[in-house]
Amino acid sequence: MEPMIAKTLLPLLGGAPAVWNTCVMFFQVMLLAGYAVAHAGSRRLGTRWFSIVYMAMAVAGLAVLPFSIHPDAAASDATDHPILWTLRILTQAIAIPFLALSAAGPLLQWWFSRTRHHASRDPYFLYAASNVGSLIALLSYPALVEPALRMETQARIWMGGYVVFAVLTACCAAITWIHGDESATDTAVNGAKRARIPWRRRLYWVALAFIPSSLMLGVTAYVSTDIAAVPLLWILPLSLYLLSFIVAWRSMADRRLPVLVLPLAVFAILSIGGPVWLVLPMHLLAFTMTAVLCHGALAEDRPEPESLTQFYLWIALGGMLGGVFNSLIAPALFDDLIEYPLVLVLACFVRRGEPPALGHSASALPDQAPDASQLRARVTDVAYGAGIFAFALALALLLRGTRAAAAALVVPAAVALRQLKHPIRFAVCVAGLFLAAGFSSSAAFSNGRLAEQRRTFFGVYRVFTDASSGVRELYHGSTLHGMQAMDGTHDHEPLTYYHRTGPFGELFDAIPPAFRQDVGVVGLGVGSLAAYAEPNATWTFYEIDPAVERFARDEKYFTHLAGCGNRCRVVLGDARIQLAAASGREYGLLILDAFSSDAIPTHLMTSEAMSLYGSRLARDGVLAFHISNRHLRLGPVLGRLAAHHGFTALERVDTQRNGAAELGKRPSNWLVMARDARSLGRLTTDSNWKAPAVTRSTPLWTDDFTNILSVFKLR
Repeated sequence: MEPMIAKTLLPLLGGAPAVWNTCVMFFQVMLLAGYAVAHAGSRRLGTRWFSIVYMAMAVAGLAVLPFSIHPDAAASDATDHPILWTLRILTQAIAIPFLALSAAGPLLQWWFSRTRHHASRDPYFLYAASNVGSLIALLSYPALVEPALRMETQARIWMGGYVVFAVLTACCAAITWIHGDESATDTAVNGAKRARIPWRRRLYWVALAFIPSSLMLGVTAYVSTDIAAVPLLWILPLSLYLLSFIVAWRSMADRRLPVLVLPLAVFAILSIGGPVWLVLPMHLLAFTMTAVLCHGALAEDRPEPESLTQFYLWIALGGMLGGVFNSLIAPALFDDLIEYPLVLVLACFVRRGEPPALGHSASALPDQAPDASQLRARVTDVAYGAGIFAFALALALLLRGTRAAAAALVVPAAVALRQLKHPIRFAVCVAGLFLAAGFSSSAAFSNGRLAEQRRTFFGVYRVFTDASSGVRELYHGSTLHGMQAMDGTHDHEPLTYYHRTGPFGELFDAIPPAFRQDVGVVGLGVGSLAAYAEPNATWTFYEIDPAVERFARDEKYFTHLAGCGNRCRVVLGDARIQLAAASGREYGLLILDAFSSDAIPTHLMTSEAMSLYGSRLARDGVLAFHISNRHLRLGPVLGRLAAHHGFTALERVDTQRNGAAELGKRPSNWLVMARDARSLGRLTTDSNWKAPAVTRSTPLWTDDFTNILSVFKLR
């Protein structure tokens, strides 16, 4: 259900990766609420009375099924207050049935522990079984469900599954009534009251649950920001998260985690984001080992069944805090994605060497003040971390941009690795490496000076001024989103992917002049395309993030919009929603240039989106798609869409960078299409513009189905 319902929200929020993190946070909050219901109800009402109350709640969940997401009159809040809007919509759509499902996990185990079955004294194996079920469902969604079924059909089938669940749960309740040992319930409740669990142990459970939860969202943001915000890439970290509950090879994780975290710290210092086939598995493996380490420790420290519901309640609290930290607290505290390396360092602190150091010992830690030897050890730990930080930062700055930097950084990483027998010292050394990465990134990033940095729901933006060439640049995540020269000569020239000698410049010159009078652009950036606006022309930019418009209009950074004046206007909101609202509008040229870092929102490249674009395009108008991407080959997908909707398509891949006479040019990939090939002018006879490589196996993307694997570039 989680990827299914998140996918329905994705188009309403511009395909932003944060949609998934917000949804996960909601599900974690509801999971905590369900566990709290199970804990309080089983304690205060007893098995039989609470089974009646619970079944009533499960039946009430049918009132909102099959669930559906409908934008209402307050849909503008999706842009103005995206997190609150998402939480409100999710609450209306799915809160009650998800609450019933959440409570079922600990409740069914509690019921089972009250029976006379030989396995009832240790019912925790059912928790592993439930995670196996969740894992199978998650892996089945992108492989079987998403490609075959429309969203409406998926929701109806899910409703049928929920009905089956309610019936089976009622059967379990009846079995407990008939064969359960009610006297065992009273004994268990009284025993739980006597066996008070120390707060230190409870907080230990919370911390062990917090770390994997936060890291899951951190690595998901990393994966989906630069590739694509699609269920397939959301499911990978969540599946590994569930897998860690099923297989808790804690001792192996304890040994492997340091070997995986150190390369990530070096990658961060060097600002290495690829090749994706190497970097992505490193992040996922580090996350998996951390989750196994923490969840294995939780499994070792599980209490007797009398405290089962309380145990799950504290685990759920830690998971929820991880989601709240990443989705609400971190964006408010940090202007960069600090939470990901921060929690990786915290995971290293949790790593305590040998397995016996974990578990019940957490509730029996000494309360006396540390002695002199312990203080000296902590001072030594801090000294090691400070030394690693200074050494790594110096190497990063002195050898910036050279191959020698990678080789040299092996030295501080090796020093940190030698501290494995001193867990706190090792964690401090890792913290020093990540701190060096943070300090070096501003100086090394784009060889320029960081002028401003801002974080929003849609990502992290940075404005740099390059002192050597006199240009200003806007980065979203790790991707350049626009550049403007401020040298007095090229101030009004479009640069980067929009250079006049690049594919877009060729396209703009080739199409009939009449098409250039009314232009629509999805995606604003720094407003580079506004430099093409001719006298008496009207350009409309659709931009989902108000922060991007503020950057583009701030004349101390960029002046393309200011220079365009009244010819250019900006409409805030998701492009598909705003274009649908612009009934009667016909553009001679409609440009699709929307990116979230390096990821292009997939809901803008579906058959339904193409139908919308066609309705907003003049009869002989031209569609232009900017599809430059490090990880995805999108030309075949758009070629398939063009053929399906009766358009002629041509693609141009320009690998040429700026030369002596071409300041600020970047390689780019553009695809154009029109109903009438004559609208493309001389591009139809230009050998550089070719038909996209569409084959019979090229899938037709729809709002219900997008196949990222078919266009993935492993490099």
